[in-house]
Amino acid sequence: MDIVITAERQAEVRHLLSLSPEEVRRRAAAHLIVCPDLDALHRHMAEAIAAEIAAANAQNTPLRLILPVGPVGAYPYLVELIVARQLALSDCWFFFMDEYCDANGCALPPEHPLSFRGTMERLFFAPLRARFGAHNQPHSLFPDQDNIATLPSLIESLGGIHTCYGGIGIHGHLAFNEPEEGIAVLSARRVRLNAFTLTMNAVRANIGGNLACFPREAYTLGMREILGAARLRLYCRNGGDLDWANTVLRLALFGAAGDDYPVTHIRGRDYIIITDEATLASPKTLI
Repeated sequence: MDIVITAERQAEVRHLLSLSPEEVRRRAAAHLIVCPDLDALHRHMAEAIAAEIAAANAQNTPLRLILPVGPVGAYPYLVELIVARQLALSDCWFFFMDEYCDANGCALPPEHPLSFRGTMERLFFAPLRARFGAHNQPHSLFPDQDNIATLPSLIESLGGIHTCYGGIGIHGHLAFNEPEEGIAVLSARRVRLNAFTLTMNAVRANIGGNLACFPREAYTLGMREILGAARLRLYCRNGGDLDWANTVLRLALFGAAGDDYPVTHIRGRDYIIITDEATLASPKTLI
């Protein structure tokens, strides 16, 4: 469902967009890391995940992460770090944020070009198998029709999530938790995607703007699982020539908590937002 944007939120957005990049850095302090460019951002994410795996290996303890399929540029670098440092993955639990499904509730098969599971197979799992064979594979779960009801209890039984890594959508969604009343307490579930997400994802999917055939539904971990992580590390970037993420970056850092931008519910938690110089920049035009 869509949430009405109030006059107060509009005034807040105008104020936040009027801040210079230097003022954003100063106000955000330790909650913000700025990388010089997109490649550096991807490398940062890969290094952060690899460091967590290494620390868990050193302590001989399990590691439980929520991971996104977007941004995806980090995963080839992560494979190289795992290989170079000979990191053990057998005690790692990777809970991926979401997956598209069809109108009957069946998750897209890995061979579908829009499948998140298929994307990770190509970028991460297949390269890992090429280096290690069948061993040294993490426990990995994508939400689907078979596990959506049990994922929250599984996470709880394992002791909770150490770190949630993720991107941020244009209206502040984390995973497919779009604006909805009471969003902060909703758990893993099947959702119907709104027009903002459909349009943005279709534009970025190299499908020629084929909205007619784009999946309308998905399975997602809920904000309950995401906000329940001990740490939140969110990567906010335009990822191209369009400056779509500049506003939501500032709202994620400073915006008043509200269901109209779910990411604003991170207040009071251990969170860091990582961006690049282009996304930190002020918009060319203020309206």
